[in-house]
Amino acid sequence: METLVKRTIQIAQPSTGAAEWQAVKEPIMSGWLTSGPKVRAFEKNFAEMHQVKRACAVTSCTTALHLALAALDIKPGDEVLVPAFTWVATANAVLYCGATPVFVDVDPVTFNMDPSDIAHRITEKTKAIIPVHLFGLCADMDAIKNAAPGLYIIEDAACAAGAIYKEVYAGGLGDFGCFSFHPRKSVTTGEGGMVTTNNNDYGDKLECLRNHGASVSEEVRHHGPRPYLLADFDVMGFNYRMTDLQGAMGIVQLSKLDQFIGERAKWAKFYERELDEVEWLRTPQEPEGYRHGWQSYACFVDETKAPFSRNKIMEILQEKGVSTRPGTHAVHMLGFYANKYNLKPEDYPGAQAANDYSMAIPLHNLMTKEDYEYVVAAIKSIA
Repeated sequence: METLVKRTIQIAQPSTGAAEWQAVKEPIMSGWLTSGPKVRAFEKNFAEMHQVKRACAVTSCTTALHLALAALDIKPGDEVLVPAFTWVATANAVLYCGATPVFVDVDPVTFNMDPSDIAHRITEKTKAIIPVHLFGLCADMDAIKNAAPGLYIIEDAACAAGAIYKEVYAGGLGDFGCFSFHPRKSVTTGEGGMVTTNNNDYGDKLECLRNHGASVSEEVRHHGPRPYLLADFDVMGFNYRMTDLQGAMGIVQLSKLDQFIGERAKWAKFYERELDEVEWLRTPQEPEGYRHGWQSYACFVDETKAPFSRNKIMEILQEKGVSTRPGTHAVHMLGFYANKYNLKPEDYPGAQAANDYSMAIPLHNLMTKEDYEYVVAAIKSIA
């Protein structure tokens, strides 16, 4: 390892360039900057790619989750099941509605919701469940549906653009699918999100609620016969509109999604093969019948076999120029939720293990062959 020239490799980097730069110039020059024709085109392309009837662009996956819950009229007194190991936004969105998030443990191998822990979490107050397709791997939706019959299903597909479960794209596996376009995701609009659905009534409701509850969009009103009249507002909504600057960038990024996933899948196989001999590191798998979105490459550090703790290994790799991160956090172990609901780490052992021992290593579309080889060499040098 000492003979290699030190590299600096980020955990993630967005793959953007001249095409995105040219795309955003059009709305700047046209003067239509808020949600308009570029957002509509982005929504159309996203819906077609994910084989769903409707796609509604919003400001983030967090607001996408909130919008989906609001469209279902989730309210105070209701309960919504969420995995204990996920980004905090999944649970926060439930609280935004005044409802109560009820945590479900996860499988520390897949990092996704454990279907066997669902049934006993359901009460007469439970209205919905939010499976998370963490790191781009779809949750086991058939098992989840069998364990939670009759519940509304909102997919948190923040990491799962382009992912597939048994021939069905993420976003079409429940009542709603919610996606993120944060820069750490496979495709980005800077910030931004998308809600998908196969129910046209839900789609109409989403479009209304994201625009303050207006009966028509700003674009439709301005281009209509009476642009001087304001829309009707019969329901309370939110300002969750995506801009046309983001929509223009999203169109370009989305056109590269299959290419991005293909490249990441190739190097995920490289990691799996090259790191197989590292007995203390378990690499992620792609089950048969799935297409992994490979938003990130989250491993599991077995501290019973490792020469150091997970955190020490991350420190060593950082010193060698290799950025790592915990996969994400166990929400029930965060101060706010632990205190609010009197939760202990051991209440959800799978999530606790994932919190303490998961480690994401670099995987993105700006890495070179030499970068991947360097990451492998850096990990193998730890002994």
